[in-house]
Amino acid sequence: MSNILFIADFFADQVPGGGELNNKVLIEKLYKRGHTVRRFNSHLVTHMDLLYNENIIVSNFVNLSEENKKDLQNRNYIIYEHDHKYLPGRNPGIYPEYHAPKEHIINRQFYANAKAVLCQSQFHASIARKNLELDNIVSLGGNLWSDDHLSILEEICRNPQRQNRHAVIMSNTKHKNTARAIDYCRTLGLEYDVIPPLEPSTFLRELGARSTLVFFPGTPETLSRVVVEARMMGMGTKTTNNIGAIHEEWFSKKGLDLIDYMRYKQEEIVKNTLSYLDN
Repeated sequence: MSNILFIADFFADQVPGGGELNNKVLIEKLYKRGHTVRRFNSHLVTHMDLLYNENIIVSNFVNLSEENKKDLQNRNYIIYEHDHKYLPGRNPGIYPEYHAPKEHIINRQFYANAKAVLCQSQFHASIARKNLELDNIVSLGGNLWSDDHLSILEEICRNPQRQNRHAVIMSNTKHKNTARAIDYCRTLGLEYDVIPPLEPSTFLRELGARSTLVFFPGTPETLSRVVVEARMMGMGTKTTNNIGAIHEEWFSKKGLDLIDYMRYKQEEIVKNTLSYLDN
């Protein structure tokens, strides 16, 4: 068993984003396997923290200092990537075929010296490879959900009480494109509800009470938890090819089959993450 330092800009008890929820499950699974995991917000990491930890997982690192990035490059670390931090705006969607000019690439050496850069999907990994031109980029092919959240998804799937209405996700983040989803529903005369930010369990129940998710992100989604959640609950989806999950072989699954597959992926993702640390 090893000591693991887990670095992220924020954690799920600070910001309930999809990446943070994924990381929370990963940390819990590592604990259950007997590993010691110490969480550090990226802006609070010191040289001494890096010096005395044998294994390091770096998740979101926007607030990690340049000094610490250089220090890490002499240590045993992997990057658990949730977006595209090799670009200043983290949005490859603004470039033709998602390919940025070399002068726009940042943090390349930090990615290059990692034991592995773990991406959320083949789509995510292919975009990262195209821009970074590195061979340590791998796809995990999925996300992590807690057992409690998977149980809620299963409950909704088994006992659907749906209204024949469309769900639009309310987000102030421009690239989530809430306005476009609303315009789509209005143009086609579809009945819809805008679901605001909610506690994760409440959000799943609100989403699952509708028949179809409408989601048109303006930037490539590394996986898109919400689209996968909708399919796990047996909902229809109206979206685009900008969704990483769509390009996975398992996306043909739906409902209980997809929930069971994501339960299987929990252990596979944790096992793969540890294997790259051990190499």
